[in-house]
Amino acid sequence: MTTPAVAPAIEIRHCATLAEYDECVRLENLTWGADIAVPSVMFFVAHHTGGQVLGAFADAKMVGFTLAFTGSRQGRIFLHSHMTAVLDVFRDRGVGRQLKLFQRQDALRRGIELIEWTFDPLEMKNAHFNLVRLGAVARRYIPDCYGITESPLHSGLPTDRLVAEWWLGSERVKRILADDPAPAGHAALRISLPPNLPEVKSRERAAALQIQADARAQFLKWFSQGYVATAAESRAGASDYILEPASAIAGLRLPAIAESQG
Repeated sequence: MTTPAVAPAIEIRHCATLAEYDECVRLENLTWGADIAVPSVMFFVAHHTGGQVLGAFADAKMVGFTLAFTGSRQGRIFLHSHMTAVLDVFRDRGVGRQLKLFQRQDALRRGIELIEWTFDPLEMKNAHFNLVRLGAVARRYIPDCYGITESPLHSGLPTDRLVAEWWLGSERVKRILADDPAPAGHAALRISLPPNLPEVKSRERAAALQIQADARAQFLKWFSQGYVATAAESRAGASDYILEPASAIAGLRLPAIAESQG
């Protein structure tokens, strides 16, 4: 597909028909492959049990979607955003951010303060979007969360995942969405990864496995000591996660992690 000469306006709205759920599944297959696709019935379940099925439409054609389920922890309702996909030709054009901002407003309207989702620690572009552009933070690391899959996006690696916590009404998130982020404190530390990770993942599996294992050990170590990933940035020769003590994060006070979460 080629990029349109004039970008069409994007409409974000709830999806509520079987045809729309089937279109979400089509986008799933294009993005991740059939091996890990969620069937259309789960979109129906999410819509009718307090979750979200949000579609991004250009000229009435679906070009992206977000699927979220409701969860409950310590008596408080939150959303687990399981999937967000955007067609290749519409990526890097703000569609994903529009989906997330609509998702945030819809959740706040319903009195929901937290949306969570998982993301690959080795995908630094996603990390930057989640932590820097949206203001989410991460303090949980799940080794091989979904098992090894046939999806080409996973490159045959264990599906290690960071858990993003998006505290929707926090001052941190409000400031970041207003393009006024607070700088990291002096107690911040870094977890550094090589800048050519996509190439390593696609061509050198053994090297990618070692990078993943090293990153896993560092995240688990620092998370156990109360640090939280708050940013991701690139510099000459490396891509870095920035971690801060939970008590030092400007504009955010995190509740304790329940024991059942690990």
